[in-house]
Amino acid sequence: MHPDFIYIINNLKPELNIDILTNLSFDIEKFIKLVDPGRIKRDAPYSSIRVSYHPETMDLEETMDKVLKILKKGYSIGIWSVLHPYYKEHILKAQEECKKEGIDFRTKEFLGEYDGKLYGSYKYEDACLKNTKRNVLCKTTELLVDPQARVFKCHHDMYRGINVLGKLSDDNFKAEDKYRVCGDYGFCNPCDIKIKTNRFQEYGHTSVDIKFLDKQ
Repeated sequence: MHPDFIYIINNLKPELNIDILTNLSFDIEKFIKLVDPGRIKRDAPYSSIRVSYHPETMDLEETMDKVLKILKKGYSIGIWSVLHPYYKEHILKAQEECKKEGIDFRTKEFLGEYDGKLYGSYKYEDACLKNTKRNVLCKTTELLVDPQARVFKCHHDMYRGINVLGKLSDDNFKAEDKYRVCGDYGFCNPCDIKIKTNRFQEYGHTSVDIKFLDKQ
């Protein structure tokens, strides 16, 4: 949607890797014409352009056609989708259809509550049950930035717009790799505490490390 989307891609420092997470709503023809496939390709165990497939708002055939068109032009592209319980059967069938066409289609675990049940694999099992709050020290491995360039220590804070650590646009902003006091443990966002693969596609990584200040 950003008017300078392609300009930004073409003018970032060459030594910086570019990954694009998208629903392919941008102008594909213009993208293919103006962006070199080699600029968005690196040595990684996953595609540099990752299409997020949402069956409730996207047509599978149309999505596949767009991906194949981009793929045939030499770009590194694949499809990812969350295995939501309601759409699980459809997504698995879509994965099979894509594989037949040579499209890399991967699934991600659904996180959160659905129909009264909590889904997901979490390092800290009681962190998002929303029962009681606990005092902890928490350190994240990620730099979480919202559209206003504000930086947060976790998704819980970012989605609520609270506990802002600073802004990337501030001259004196400095990212600090340290534990921070938090009193909202128990109401964590699943994205922060889920067990997932790291950038090497090795399973077992969690975004945050937590130390408990109280005893239970």
